[in-house]
Amino acid sequence: MMPDADAAAAAKRADPFAPLTSEMLDVGDGHELYVESVGRPDGVPAVYLHGGPGSGCQPDHRRLFDPDRFHAVLFDQRGCGRSRPKGSREHNTTAHLIADMEKIREKFGFQRWMVIGGSWGATLALAYAQAHPERVSGIALRATFLGTRAEVEAGFTLRLPQFYPALYEDFLSVLPLEERDRPVDAYYRRILDADPAVHGPASRAWHDTERALSEHKPAKMRINLASLNVWRTLPATPFMEAHYFVNDSFMTENQLLRNAGRLADIPGIIVQGRYDLLCPPETSQALAQVWPRSEIRIVEEAGHSLYDAGVRDAVMKSIADLASKAAR
Repeated sequence: MMPDADAAAAAKRADPFAPLTSEMLDVGDGHELYVESVGRPDGVPAVYLHGGPGSGCQPDHRRLFDPDRFHAVLFDQRGCGRSRPKGSREHNTTAHLIADMEKIREKFGFQRWMVIGGSWGATLALAYAQAHPERVSGIALRATFLGTRAEVEAGFTLRLPQFYPALYEDFLSVLPLEERDRPVDAYYRRILDADPAVHGPASRAWHDTERALSEHKPAKMRINLASLNVWRTLPATPFMEAHYFVNDSFMTENQLLRNAGRLADIPGIIVQGRYDLLCPPETSQALAQVWPRSEIRIVEEAGHSLYDAGVRDAVMKSIADLASKAAR
């Protein structure tokens, strides 16, 4: 796509990655979503899906898209980031998020758009594409997560003790002895408990453990057990993650693999960190085997995080390459 007057105008802006638009979009059920767009108004349509569930879009996510080439939409999912009501889990399921994406697509007048997401964002990207394949021109994934309880269990009860045994001991020590045989279920129950004395320490411990698992070279490899009961702002993601994962991401068993045939006409690129302990290469491989138009791009010396060495660049290249495929 050749630059035109709009592209030249974008280049002259003090910050070409500043939002073109930003607003609160009423999607019903008492929810308002923060939605912004970046790039050029006549650029390649794309949507970015943040992870978690429970986090939100960050300013750096805009920079994944060439502002002279794309018209990208970023939004904070229900209850997340700047969306309101913050932290709300009412009327908050995968089906609701898919419907919200359709409202956003229709608002911008896109017939089709590229869908980009990592980790939980990859889950939502696949679920949306399988629900509305005719609306998707390409899919770029990072850290493929299929939204299953088995994947979470494997990360926290198999790979965690294998790679960080001391951290696993810390993780278990937060729980009473009688709850340690099924620690993930116990954490879900505690995080969703209404009592701050119960959900506070559990949410902090879960957050710190998950962060260590998500980085190839984590800065902290132990839980500061003495600080778990100290008052401070609670992390948002454990609550939304527990809500979704205790409900199997509001999907049927192995839904995303079973329905992969619906992706048959959609090109995809899967960026995979070699040493991702939360979303390992076997998951990307399982998806690629039932999605013939996809390819896996391994990033060596990287784990789960977008900011592990080489991952961000690989995601940016996958987005650009998919745009070229979609233009053919």
